[in-house]
Amino acid sequence: MLPSSKEQILVIDDEANLRRVLAAQLGREGYEVHMAEDGEKGLALLREHHIDLVITDLRMPKVDGMEVLRQAVQMDPDLPVVIITAHGTVDNAVEALKTGAFDYITKPFDQAEVKAIVRKALRTRDLASAEYSADAVQPEGPARYGIIGDSKPIHEIYAIIDRVADTPTTALITGESGTGKELVARALHENSSRRDKPFIRVNCAAIPRDLMESELFGYERGAFTGAVSSKPGRFELANGGTLFLDEIGEISVEMQVKLLRVLQESEFERVGGIKTIRVDVRLVASTNRDLRKEIANGAFREDLFYRLNVVPIHLPSLRDRREDIPRLVQHFITKFNARLHKNVESCDKDALDKLCAYMWQGNIRELENVIERAVLFCDGARILTNDLPPEVRGSSANATPMPPIAIDPSTGLDGLKEQVKAVRARIERDLILRALEQTSYNVTHAARMLKISRKGLQLKMKELGLRDRDDKSDA
Repeated sequence: MLPSSKEQILVIDDEANLRRVLAAQLGREGYEVHMAEDGEKGLALLREHHIDLVITDLRMPKVDGMEVLRQAVQMDPDLPVVIITAHGTVDNAVEALKTGAFDYITKPFDQAEVKAIVRKALRTRDLASAEYSADAVQPEGPARYGIIGDSKPIHEIYAIIDRVADTPTTALITGESGTGKELVARALHENSSRRDKPFIRVNCAAIPRDLMESELFGYERGAFTGAVSSKPGRFELANGGTLFLDEIGEISVEMQVKLLRVLQESEFERVGGIKTIRVDVRLVASTNRDLRKEIANGAFREDLFYRLNVVPIHLPSLRDRREDIPRLVQHFITKFNARLHKNVESCDKDALDKLCAYMWQGNIRELENVIERAVLFCDGARILTNDLPPEVRGSSANATPMPPIAIDPSTGLDGLKEQVKAVRARIERDLILRALEQTSYNVTHAARMLKISRKGLQLKMKELGLRDRDDKSDA
């Protein structure tokens, strides 16, 4: 299916040889690579394609790496940006990390290190898509801390943030995936006296267990294979600010012991180092696991739990705050109108009733995805019930049925594979046609909606026998 196309990486560097080396390595790993020789051209490619990861040099003509970082994060807050730097500019790279870069690579780079950073960055992006985070579009109507809601559970969250934001106290945020844990963590940071200092986020589920120590505490040159230079950890980067450990229930028991020491003493040593480093960090952690059950099973230390759980903040599921759904729906309509160049005004009452009645196992993130799809395929000023997916409608009686698919088991396994392939092609064709119709056959815009590259869409159209009706409008 279309969403399973190759992950796309944008490499921006003014050194042609370095671009070619990185492109060859990443291509062997199965990624689709786009290349640009300066930041200006890189940003143009970023606007044209659905990019999953940016790797950019710091020092470049026209537009430098820091400006690429700032604009990339503004376009997509969840887009990981990896900085390439020479030994003499490591301090600049560390500053980039504090600004929002995912990580940095030092020249001359080690191929194993590049491979590990790329995989970690892409996995972090995938995991972030399961969690609702702050958006550039401001919520309509009264909302506090960027959190949309007027229900009793949300007012309880407001009250906790009011009381504890401007304190150094550790907080543990719990709740199902997609309830907005990072949003609350950012609210605690941005409404404290640390707001001008770094907010560093670590997704513990995205980091291999054997790399967690070096990720948090940093390492010295030669500490292990691939450690070609010294590197600060996330605790150092967050000094004076806030460190947010997302999905903390994923870290090993051995690592929990070391984390407990840092919380108790505010000091640690880098991997392979002997110098003790002291930091002033406010720690906020989150998890979708029941840590008390993990303690009973021996998977989480009880002493660490009590260190983290000084201020417990439990986020309600969307099912427990259904009265907030209408406001969330309108917020997402506004958001996707801007992104998809649509003019949807509101949601039909019947459709809104369906949205309010649905169970929302994926919480706010699932609602966001449903509204994006509804806005994309809505033909009028209001979202109707037929614009919603069948599972939300609860009935497909009013939906336009797909022609029946006849499967002939007598063809055997090989024949069945061919039939499945044909069904897949029909679904892809229908999806592409609807996207093209919504964008007046602008292939670039349709590709961005489908989250594939323009070239990938053109190849898929050719494969399915779809002609580009208006090349001129796409120029």
